[in-house]
Amino acid sequence: MTKRFADIILPLAVKNRFTYSIPDHLMDDIVPGKRVMVQLGNKKIYSGFVSDLHNNPGTLKNIRPILAAGNAGPEINEIQLKLWRWISEYYMCSEGEVMRAAIPAAMLPEGDISAPVPEKYREKTEKYVKLAKPFSGEELNDIADKLSKAPEQLKILMTYLHLTGYKTGRGVNEIRKSSLLAEAGSSSAILGSLERKKILVTIIKATGRLEKYDEPEGPLNKLTENQLYAYKNITGTFRDHEIVLLHGITSSGKTEIYIHLIEEQLKQGRQVLYLLPEIALTTQIIHRLRRHFGSVTGVYHSRFNNQEKVEIWNHIADKDPVSGYKLLVGVRSSLFLPFHNLGLVIIDEEHDASYKQQDPAPRYHARDSAIMLAAFHGAKTILGSASPSVESYYNAKRGKYGLVELNERYGQIKLPSIIIANTQEAYRKKLMVSHFTPELLNAIDEALGKNEQVILFRNRRGFSPYLQCPECGWIPVCDQCAVNLTYHKGIDRLICHYCGHAASIPVRCESCGAMGLVTRGYGTEKIEDEIKIVFPSAKVGRMDYDTTRNKNAFEKMIRSFEEHRTDILIGTQMISKGLDFKNLTVVGILNADDMLNFPDFRAHERSFQMIEQVSGRAGRRQKQGKVIIQTYNPENNIIRQVLGHDYPGMFRMQLEERRAFRYPPFSRLLRINLKHRNRTILNQFSNLLADRLRAFFENNVLGPEYPVISRISSWYINTILIKIEKDKPLGKAKERTGEALSSLEKETGAGALRISVDVDPI
Repeated sequence: MTKRFADIILPLAVKNRFTYSIPDHLMDDIVPGKRVMVQLGNKKIYSGFVSDLHNNPGTLKNIRPILAAGNAGPEINEIQLKLWRWISEYYMCSEGEVMRAAIPAAMLPEGDISAPVPEKYREKTEKYVKLAKPFSGEELNDIADKLSKAPEQLKILMTYLHLTGYKTGRGVNEIRKSSLLAEAGSSSAILGSLERKKILVTIIKATGRLEKYDEPEGPLNKLTENQLYAYKNITGTFRDHEIVLLHGITSSGKTEIYIHLIEEQLKQGRQVLYLLPEIALTTQIIHRLRRHFGSVTGVYHSRFNNQEKVEIWNHIADKDPVSGYKLLVGVRSSLFLPFHNLGLVIIDEEHDASYKQQDPAPRYHARDSAIMLAAFHGAKTILGSASPSVESYYNAKRGKYGLVELNERYGQIKLPSIIIANTQEAYRKKLMVSHFTPELLNAIDEALGKNEQVILFRNRRGFSPYLQCPECGWIPVCDQCAVNLTYHKGIDRLICHYCGHAASIPVRCESCGAMGLVTRGYGTEKIEDEIKIVFPSAKVGRMDYDTTRNKNAFEKMIRSFEEHRTDILIGTQMISKGLDFKNLTVVGILNADDMLNFPDFRAHERSFQMIEQVSGRAGRRQKQGKVIIQTYNPENNIIRQVLGHDYPGMFRMQLEERRAFRYPPFSRLLRINLKHRNRTILNQFSNLLADRLRAFFENNVLGPEYPVISRISSWYINTILIKIEKDKPLGKAKERTGEALSSLEKETGAGALRISVDVDPI
């Protein structure tokens, strides 16, 4: 028999695949997508996935055999393999790094060759009790007579019959053992006596860890005239375009249009992927979708543990029309799930930066990767946003994407009135109360007086961004990062938001010895403290990274606000997108200038998007909302454009700037980050790499430069940015970049360098 070989993808940052021989006893089991166990090196056993089968051992002399194969069929399908390959090539990373991001850790057992490698995933089971057989009424009477001298046993039997509603001549129902014993007030020992008498029997059933949804499904809501027009426009545009951008202002009813598009796909027996940028958004959306689509709706995000992620994975792979998921709502990692018949991909809030994975590799953009996933399935893609990314809107305007616009709010509710509050003037006139302008305080007071709700947006968590000595100006900084430590009052600690280092509050200044450091600036925690002082009777909540660490924290906070158990909600960007609260009428943006002045070519676009999105939370029902934007610079172009909800104006202005300086969409960007613990060595290698890149890219290479945060976790950082013109082949540019990096890694002393490549950085 001809010897057969398999190329295996292992969860390692190694560009090449690994070749193993297929033992005769596994010859029929090994197919592409199959999970296998293999030995790598002298000690380690890894789980990997078969990529290709062939008869060519190449130049390898000693090829190890595959040790074992998974029990089921292929765990990943052909399209998943294709997507992994595309992501690894486009984003310049290894397939192993993609695999590590794509597969729940519980599906990848690994260990040492000295002992059997146990499976990480354990099916959740529970004990149930049922009758040993379908007894007749006469038989049950006889049993009851015999148990009259064992009243505790009889009590369990009668409790079982009552709880299950058992009737003779019908099937035997099961009941949880724990529920039966609790209701009967009895013990396992007494139940054991009934089992030995072959009256009851205990069985073990797989129950799963995921929340069950058994509510009846409701009909779809009727679309308004504008929504129906947009819906028909989208379905018509899909005839000529695979991708459609739905540009709909906030509260225009985009979600309802998505629901009707989903219904159409499910009727055809196809699956739908609904992507959202934030975990917080899935809480509200999933309730709306399950009301219509019931138990075929699943959700996937990072707050699920690895065991739960495996179960969601299995539900997506399941082709059974009852138990399988047909609609999946999730964040960016959801695109790696094993869809087998995808008909539609919805990417809501498509402009959001959270769709881009930063670290570690793969540094993929979920929007662009999901578009490729849809193409591999022959599915359609809809991008939705009230303030689309400049790149997406540019593609739509040029005809690469279809474009459908929805310019009227649902129910013809007016857009919120926007008030610009000049903080500089308010400070000068001594009208500020803490960090609040008179305009904002009056709006909050008026809303609370009408029993309405308020959101305050501050995109900085913690109590104070830093502490400072009032005498000499000394500021506590992180020992490992080039950043100030943020003061968190709740835990009375200084925290580094980059490496997590925590320190106690200094009693005295470490520079001049003066006592009493003072807080500077303000974060969400400080706003929470001070708004409670100004409005002592208001019920105040805070939603940021610090308050939402627990799995169900998002859902609890959102439910509390929906049920009006919270009057004022303070939060970071996670409150700015997609949330829908019927009684929310006032939104306060406490410092718009922080976003506007960030040193990035996308800062103005992102500021517009953030302010427009958080403004859109106000007045989404019968009442017109009110938005107060506090700023030192009321005449800023972006502020004026937000005032008029002028997205086209912002788009035109940003497009002209980017054309002049050759930024996307007029070029592609490739960023290389180099890290070393020694600043001098880092500079030497960074300059050497930049010179080699300039030999090909000429003056399209910017840097090396230190980024805004030049040191994180004791690693100094240098950045090189390459602009690749749109008319130049991207593949060739990546090839030359790869060659330059390979040659640098071979230089003496380069072993301690850490190099990462980010394609299409944001």
